[in-house]
Amino acid sequence: MSSSTTSEKSGGRWIPLESNPDIFNLWAEKAGLVTSQARFVDIYGLDDELLAFVPQPVKAVVLLFPIDPEGEALRKAEDEKIAKEGQPGVDNTIFFVKQTISNACGTIGLIHALANAGVTLSPTGPIQKFIQECQDKTPLERAQILETTPLFANIHAETASSTLSQTSTPSNLDTDLHFTCFIQAPDAEVRKASQEGLEVGVDEETGAGIVERDGKKEVRKRRLVELDGRRVGPVDHGESTNFLKDVANFVKERYLSSSTSVNFSLLALTEGDGDGF
Repeated sequence: MSSSTTSEKSGGRWIPLESNPDIFNLWAEKAGLVTSQARFVDIYGLDDELLAFVPQPVKAVVLLFPIDPEGEALRKAEDEKIAKEGQPGVDNTIFFVKQTISNACGTIGLIHALANAGVTLSPTGPIQKFIQECQDKTPLERAQILETTPLFANIHAETASSTLSQTSTPSNLDTDLHFTCFIQAPDAEVRKASQEGLEVGVDEETGAGIVERDGKKEVRKRRLVELDGRRVGPVDHGESTNFLKDVANFVKERYLSSSTSVNFSLLALTEGDGDGF
């Protein structure tokens, strides 16, 4: 399957990427992911029995979905609420890039996954260089850097036209499919407490943050965060204790319950020692 979105600013038009683990792994390896340590795999279904086949731990999930009027209306309302009220649970160190290039949502999703997953990246690879160059930049400034560097445009083009692709390059680059990324991130209060010099720990079983304040321990569960370059910023979808199941439940509720389309696909970025790949 391929991807696209209407560009919010002219930055050229790229060939859509397939939602295909071979394509994503080729892109990621070219960008600097150490693929002996982490790889993208298919998620074949959202029921527990099928989720059990996905190697653990899962560090990020990339969803391909069809854009429709109902979803766009919900996105607009949600973005307006976020812009007005903010999101106190979102850690401000999450790496987020706005999308300004048409059909680049596959690359944006890959950048969001790799930059926030804590996976092993080559220190001299394009993705690590991009992260370092963008550290003190706004999401829009990062998008402008992406527009002007040939590194990711070349990786995207080489990957999209690879022989690993299961479909031929479309003559019409307009499509209503789009990629978004999900990660599990610490609650913002955990980082804030650490910066204030408070004692902070981590629950080894759940990954929740534990903050000791005034002799009392506060448990701050991790957050399910969506990263979509079309959005106003990272979107907090609430507490998350089982990342893969939480993503599956959210996708079923938000997307599948109101759609008759079959054009959905999910890929998981999983980490391990290579034996399960």
